[in-house]
Amino acid sequence: MVGTNSSRSGDGPKKARIEIIPLIDVIFFLLATFVLFTLSLDKIASLPVQLPKAQVTKTRPDETMLSIQVSDQGTYYWKVGTQSAPELLSASEIVPRLEDYKSRYPNNPRVLIRGDNRAKFGAAVTVLDQVRTAGIRQVSVETVTSPTGR
Repeated sequence: MVGTNSSRSGDGPKKARIEIIPLIDVIFFLLATFVLFTLSLDKIASLPVQLPKAQVTKTRPDETMLSIQVSDQGTYYWKVGTQSAPELLSASEIVPRLEDYKSRYPNNPRVLIRGDNRAKFGAAVTVLDQVRTAGIRQVSVETVTSPTGR
């Protein structure tokens, strides 16, 4: 009865197959679970803090601040405060007037060095050196040009 056997003799044992689609489903499920779990852990804990508030005050220009303007012609203009008119000076008058200014305002002598539209920076550095020689430590250099004698 060799011919009536219903099993095939050439097949042998059945091979196991790995189904990839259920494996992908399980991986996506684990990934989604991990993402949702991590998002639920991100809770922001805060403490109440009293932060300081900035006070905005309008500052008026100092009436004792000295402005020395340098022009492209080598002339200098001296102005104390905002109300006075600028005075024309020579280079030799700067040091004695700086010493006088420092003696009149010993608490807070402040100098602003300005340049006109075409002033050379070398002349401004010369004035800066003279201000330092006079012993005035609060010196600023204005970075905006203005017309001569203002």
